[in-house]
Amino acid sequence: MNSIITYCKESYDELVHKVTWPTSKELTSQAILVLSASIIIALLVWVFDSAFEQLMKLVYSLFY
Repeated sequence: MNSIITYCKESYDELVHKVTWPTSKELTSQAILVLSASIIIALLVWVFDSAFEQLMKLVYSLFY
């Protein structure tokens, strides 16, 4: 039981005194970066999916 209490105290000390938390400005810029990358990847997936769909329609119309 004593080791659990020691672990909790050390964890709290590390989180409060040793961890470097990002500033609000850093969080905002990182969130914008992630949002931008997500939108770009979603658009790329949509473009490839649309192109593949058109290709499959062409292939099916030629053979069926």
